[in-house]
Order: sequence, then C-alpha cells, then structure tokens
Amino acid sequence: MILTRHLQLGLIAVLLIGAAVRAETTTGQQRAEAAGRGIVGAAAPRAVVKTIDGDTIDLGALYGKKAVYLKFWATWCTPCREQMPHFEKVYESAGPDLAVIAVNVGFNDSVEEIQRFRKQHGISMPIVFDGDGRLAAAFHLRVTPQHIVIGRNGRIQYVGHLADERLDAALVAARTSDNGQSASQVRSARAAIDETKWGIGDLMPTAPVKTLGGNSFRLRNAGLQQPTVLVFLSPWCESYLETTRPAVSKQCRIAREQVESLRTENHVRWLGVASGLWATPEDLQEYRDKYKVTIPLTLDESGALFREFRVANTPTLIIADSQGKIVRRIDPGAEDTLAKVLQQL
Repeated sequence: MILTRHLQLGLIAVLLIGAAVRAETTTGQQRAEAAGRGIVGAAAPRAVVKTIDGDTIDLGALYGKKAVYLKFWATWCTPCREQMPHFEKVYESAGPDLAVIAVNVGFNDSVEEIQRFRKQHGISMPIVFDGDGRLAAAFHLRVTPQHIVIGRNGRIQYVGHLADERLDAALVAARTSDNGQSASQVRSARAAIDETKWGIGDLMPTAPVKTLGGNSFRLRNAGLQQPTVLVFLSPWCESYLETTRPAVSKQCRIAREQVESLRTENHVRWLGVASGLWATPEDLQEYRDKYKVTIPLTLDESGALFREFRVANTPTLIIADSQGKIVRRIDPGAEDTLAKVLQQL
C-alpha cells in the first residue's frame, strides 16, 4: 500500500510526539535512579516527622519491623497527580507489614494547597510537609514524584520515578527483605545533614561555589566590598508552572526581568542559584540561553544552599551589604522591590 505524503507526515509526527513523551518519562526515571545510586543498599536515615494533621511518625522505629514506602510529590506536579490512584491503592492494600507515607517536597507548595489537593483527590494516607527540605536531602531528592522503598531490614531497596512493575516488585520484595540485621542496629543509622542556616544579620559564608561556566564565586568576598544579590530560582518555573501555578510562573518571570534590567548596576554582584529539583547543568544552560540570562548561574544540585538560606519558594532574593552581611530577603509576593532595596545599600 502506498501512503500519501500527508499521511506519511502525519505518522511521522505521531511517532515523534510519542518518542518525546517516552523520552521525558524515561528522563524522570533515569534521574531518580541516578539519585538512588548513592543510597540504595544503605541504611535508611532516621527521622521523626509530623503529618499535616499533627500526628508523629518515627521512621527509625519502623525500620526492622515493617517495610516503608515514601513517595515525594508536589501538588503542582502533573505526573504526581496522574500516579495518585496507584498510590492510594497501595496505601489501601498495604496491610500491617508496609507503612505508606506521602511526603510533599515543600517546594513552591503549602499546607493549604495540600489540604485542598487532598480533599479534591480523596487522599487518605498520612501526608508529611517537608518544608525545611531535610527529608529531601536525606533521600537525595531529584525529581517528583520520587519513590523510596525501604525493606524490613531498614535498608533502602529502590529509588524510582514511575509507578510501574519495577515499583510494584520492589514493594513486594521490601516486605520480606531480611539480612539478619537487628532492629537496634537499623535504628542507629543516621543521615548527616548540614544544619547551618543563614538569615538576616548573619555574614554570608566564604566558601566558593562553581558557576555554570566553571568559575569560582565566593558568596562573601572581603576584598571586593560590593553588595551581593542571590537570586534563588527554578529553570522550569516560568514554563512548567504556567498552567499548574500561573501566579508563581508570573512571579518568576517578573523577578527574572527585574534582575536583568538591574544587572548593569556595577556596584552589585549577582548570582542565580538554581534548584536541582528536575534540573541538570544542561537544563540550566537551556534556561540561560532561552531567556538570555546574563548573570552568573550555579546549580544547587543537592539543595544545600536552598536549605541553608531557608528558601522553599521561588523566586526568592537574598541581599547582602558590601561587608557580606545579609540585610534583606525578598520572598515571592513581597511588596519590596529589588530596585528600591538596592538604592538603600
């Protein structure tokens, strides 16, 4: 049978679209698996967490007794929403040998949004709000959703992104895993998370960070005597959140445009700090090129800078004076404008 040129082009378009969708899905799974390489097989971190309903869950007390399934997610995340029926089904059929916990990543999200989402989608499992990013750091969060399956032996057995047969198999295997380790040994495992925090009145750290171009940037440099502005951002904020969080998307665009309009202020040092959630150096470079961003950029892959500066929402700006002391913080929706703050320095 001879296909017409229009039909051939149509089939090619369908195949390309399908390939793009598959590539995007695979990328999420690959990123989750890459994040898991450093923790799969290791003793799961201990943590005592509270649900949004006020209940306390001691993860360490569960290890050695039952398997644990943690799902990191966000209300603005499309695949998270698509996977919710599978997640709810796992919770409802878990039984006494599996603890199922939803962990909201706390990034550009809020407890109020979670409560609305829970009511809308009929979610019944316990939900933890990871507002300070400690759980995300402990379990190497890189994507949403990210599945963490911990065996009854208290060791991390699986890290993934898709709700597929690999996740289902991991959940089955986790209930029977046993390497002879005692419950007390399992509970002794702890995650080493840097708890250093910087706020108003503190001097910024002097440790350098690497920019996208490979240069070294010191957050505080006594020899320069210049104010410094840290612009905490997400490369996908403007595009991805345009439909799920249009107000946040708009704030990200406005902040970017304001920074670019003021970047020629030669008495100010600028650094864009990009979240490592759903972002690689290549993604950050694409963001820079697409929007013609000219300030230096660094990828906070582990989320350390976001945690240390207590940033959970983008865009957030941290301003330090010429001595490196933090003097102002501009959170999303704040009335202060960057231009006005810089005039006061």
